Amino acid sequence: MHQLPTTTGSAFDALSRELALVVARDGRIEWVDARAERHGLAPASDLGASVVPGCEDKLTDLLRRAAEEPVSAWEVPLVLAGKPVTVSFAAQPVDGRIALLGSLLPQDYADSIREADRAVHEIVTLNRQLARQKIRLEESNNAIKALHTELEQHADRLRTSAEIKSRLVAGVSHEFRTPLHSILGLSRLLLSGSDGPLNDEQQTQVAFIRDSAEELSRMINDMLDLSRLDAGNAPIRAARFALRDFWSALRGTMRPLVRDDGAVALVFEPAPDVELETDQGKLAQILRNLIANALKFTERGVVRVSAVVADDELRVVVEDSGIGIAAADQARVFEEFVQIDGALQRRATGTGLGLPLAKKLAEALGGRIELDSTPGVGSTFTVSLPLEHAEIDAFRKLEIAAQTPDPSRAPVLVVEDDRSAVFVYERYLAMAGFQVLPARTTDDARTLLQQVRPSAILLDVMLEREDTWNFLADIKRDPATRDIPVLVCTVMNRESRARALGADEFWLKPIDEDKLIRKLQTLAAGRSAKVLVVDDEPAARYLIKKFLEATPYKLLEAADGLTGVQLARSERPDVILLDFLLENMTAFDVIDQLKADPRTRPIPVIIVTSHALPVEERRRLAESTEAILSKEHLSRELAINRIRDALRHAGIRERPPGSERGGT
Repeated sequence: MHQLPTTTGSAFDALSRELALVVARDGRIEWVDARAERHGLAPASDLGASVVPGCEDKLTDLLRRAAEEPVSAWEVPLVLAGKPVTVSFAAQPVDGRIALLGSLLPQDYADSIREADRAVHEIVTLNRQLARQKIRLEESNNAIKALHTELEQHADRLRTSAEIKSRLVAGVSHEFRTPLHSILGLSRLLLSGSDGPLNDEQQTQVAFIRDSAEELSRMINDMLDLSRLDAGNAPIRAARFALRDFWSALRGTMRPLVRDDGAVALVFEPAPDVELETDQGKLAQILRNLIANALKFTERGVVRVSAVVADDELRVVVEDSGIGIAAADQARVFEEFVQIDGALQRRATGTGLGLPLAKKLAEALGGRIELDSTPGVGSTFTVSLPLEHAEIDAFRKLEIAAQTPDPSRAPVLVVEDDRSAVFVYERYLAMAGFQVLPARTTDDARTLLQQVRPSAILLDVMLEREDTWNFLADIKRDPATRDIPVLVCTVMNRESRARALGADEFWLKPIDEDKLIRKLQTLAAGRSAKVLVVDDEPAARYLIKKFLEATPYKLLEAADGLTGVQLARSERPDVILLDFLLENMTAFDVIDQLKADPRTRPIPVIIVTSHALPVEERRRLAESTEAILSKEHLSRELAINRIRDALRHAGIRERPPGSERGGT
């Protein structure tokens, strides 16, 4: 049987910071030593009554555990001798009771403990606040994602709506043209009297029919033009012409619109003696709309048309003495189907398409329209546009550059009459290391073929007023050019005819950029396939070098990722064998840099690694690489087969061994 501890007061005086007591399981004190008595603890009292309020659970947990097993370093805040103090208890069960040996902690330590408790409490509180904030942020993020998705869906609907509108306008307009032409033709036939004269009343009626049909025809034409401009399908047909000749033709066109009563005079001031190089038809359409509008809304006075040239810019001014436009309405007149309300406007016929169309045409020519108007005084429209369309200057520079072939870049003959399309080809083909030789006509293309042999010909078979099918047939019949690959790129599906005439490829516009570059890279004649090995282990590079001996492949080596990317850009290999883990880089870093550059984006990549890749990393690599090979199982046959697979998937036909010798 365990004996209760006994001691003397002198012993506890030596151990002045310790006390001992025995308590029942419910905390009732059964025995205390002298030190405990001096601190106010007495037998038959409740130890729980000395606990600092709010800390009762700490004593309860201590007694519950100590009744079953020894416990040490259990801290309980007590009020002893009227002062709060922290006591660290060691306890153990003794014959159904609990013996406690307490050590009073120094006040500074106790304070630090309390501070730590408060800090822990604050941290817990802060964590709870952060958790709530995280939930709110997640909810906000989800709301933003939902809003973003909704905006994307709305944008898709708008794009779809715009496309449907464009198709509907184009389709309906074309369908309207056929019956309109019949109405116009028949009304003119009736007015001509070829089948017998009409009486005055009949002539008036038929004239009304003709005028209404002509107005509807103009509206349809304007709608079609706006639809093309909105869709970006209005090509610029820039050509050089004299302003004075254009001025004279415009004056003759507009004279019939002047009323016979002489209330309004149309005056053309003499034009400067200057030449322009822009789209003459679109410029004429702009000015016709502005002049017709001025005549329509001028009841009496003059409509004056003048032109000046300043700073390589033509400025045409159409000034009238009509009803004018209020400042609040001046922006609205350039909106489609908008007409300002007023007595004269209600009497005048029209659809509200003339000014919006003129504005968009001016912008397509690189210019602008400005309006200055005062109600009751008149309006002044000023059209400003460059003497030379920007496409002309850019295209001329491209043609001049093409006259000096760059030996470091493979030439590609682009036969295309749309300058915008040529610029698109030039932009990404030049970045991929090709030199674009532009030809807007088949005659230009034939001339260039006499001067240079291109790696490939990019041909649009829908050139305006050109028989490109005969050009394609001539290319494939001529022994000097029949081996040049011809890639037909057009908007009409005529693949069977193109293939029959010898086209090597047929693509519908718009062309996939990577696909085109990859195909052209395979057609860059005169070399065997290049294989770039990027690995920081010399032994691994040596092993692959031995594997590829006696093969037609040309091996390039890089000992780190940055060098590998630089070699890929300068040498443009056909296949890259890439170690997964390089010094300071991973395969993901290298692939990101390769995909960011148009010159290296199409190059197939084969991962060669000695690491066991996690499923997620393997999945990510599989999305952007040709294959993933283990160094442990790598063999000559496996390496060569995977390289051949990559070349075949990229559309590269291998040269037979030895064929590169003596080639050019």
